[in-house]
Amino acid sequence: MKKIIKMVASTFIQIILILQRLLWNLLFLALLIISPIVIIILCSFVYIKSSIQRNKHKKLPHLWEKTENGMQPVVVGFFHPYCNAGGGGERVLWCAIQALQRRYSFVRCVVYTGDQNVTGDEIILKAKQRFNITVEKPVEFVFLKRRYLVEASTYPFFTLLGQSLGSVGLGLEALQKFTPDLYIDTMGYAFTIPLFKYIGNCRTGSYVHYPTISTDMLARVAERREAHNNPGFIARNPVLSCFKLVYYRLFAYLYGIMGARNEVIMVNSSWTENHILDIWKCPQKTSIVYPPCDTSGFLKLPLHDGSLHQHTIVSVAQFRPEKDHQLQIRAFNKLLKNYSDDPYRNLRLILVGSCRNREDMERVDELRELCERFNIRANVEFKLNVSFDELKKHLSEATIGLHTMWNEHFGIGVVECMAAGTIILAHNSGGPKKDIVVRYNGQQTGFLATDIDEYSDAMATILLMKKADRLKIRENARESVKRFSEEVFEREFLIATELLFR
Repeated sequence: MKKIIKMVASTFIQIILILQRLLWNLLFLALLIISPIVIIILCSFVYIKSSIQRNKHKKLPHLWEKTENGMQPVVVGFFHPYCNAGGGGERVLWCAIQALQRRYSFVRCVVYTGDQNVTGDEIILKAKQRFNITVEKPVEFVFLKRRYLVEASTYPFFTLLGQSLGSVGLGLEALQKFTPDLYIDTMGYAFTIPLFKYIGNCRTGSYVHYPTISTDMLARVAERREAHNNPGFIARNPVLSCFKLVYYRLFAYLYGIMGARNEVIMVNSSWTENHILDIWKCPQKTSIVYPPCDTSGFLKLPLHDGSLHQHTIVSVAQFRPEKDHQLQIRAFNKLLKNYSDDPYRNLRLILVGSCRNREDMERVDELRELCERFNIRANVEFKLNVSFDELKKHLSEATIGLHTMWNEHFGIGVVECMAAGTIILAHNSGGPKKDIVVRYNGQQTGFLATDIDEYSDAMATILLMKKADRLKIRENARESVKRFSEEVFEREFLIATELLFR
């Protein structure tokens, strides 16, 4: 028996030794394979970095010329591939540039954009027409050719990861074309931050409108709820849902590493702040800077309330899938059906928004077809890429301002509607719920809803209210949105970014 035990023990020890030698051999082989790759990566990093730094002042040399009073300029680069889109994010961009130009005489601004079919002058003109913002000093544009790298359509699968890695490629193009002193990402491409910080030697900051991934998105996948970013075939399949949840968690971890490289982090609402703190974990660097809303222009509009047949309902939102225009049309259709014998049939729903590309135009066509299917095409109007004056006209004539995006990060359109004097009906989530459509001075400022029934019922409630009651809500809402003025944004933005200029 003892001999058998000794034999077994001896055999076991031999097996352990063989496995140990095998593991060491495998490790040595792995090092032989990985070492050249690591060396190549490090050499490429050093070469690219030295090349970019060596040529830094050779690109757009006029930007590096000293100011009239002999000061060395500080060049601030804004990464905004869709700067001509005409949405709320673009208003933040132009107000940020305006704030820096007013505060610092030595600052020169550069915008990285993928808008190839326009000139810099045309972009500036659109900002004036759409937002009533006049840039007081010259702005340089660096036009990027590879914007397709951040297009969602480029990545049918693993879209978040694809767009994020694509942003690195687009960021590298931007960095090679021009390297600024300070870099501010104003569109949420956190994966570009390490690129500009460690290769471009830039001080970096981010203004976050909407987290690329949030704990709400993780919860929706975990609960297997269908959404525009969680298709039904995945939500209904436990294996695919589990795989997607693992993918989302790994991506959230990477996203947190990238975002934490920032020196300054600005978020546009308390909702966004909560998610960024959860994922980026940088409370000492993070501050809320509410986006600038042109409340002054809308607050000048007169308050009036016509007879029932003159009432209109207006939506202000880009034609993107997450804005959920379908919910607006379906709720409006139900309102008309529920009150088909009343003057409600004369109601009009006006959808005001900008289209960024062919996909957005296709969505508009689908919405028009939905209206035809419901036989309400005569009651629904589409107003695309309108001027600032036309936007004010539609809002000044509207009774209800409609918003339907789930977990909207903030909601500039919501604020504009309230400032213009419409009674806002917004989605009961995100920024509208936490920051905007809240009680002010103890009084109601608007309505919140979630689904078709709630929206339809709320619209009916608003239209059936007495004029005096509607007027009271409008006046209180107008007073509340002064918290989101351009003046407040400029002050808070300059306070937040002051660290970058030290």
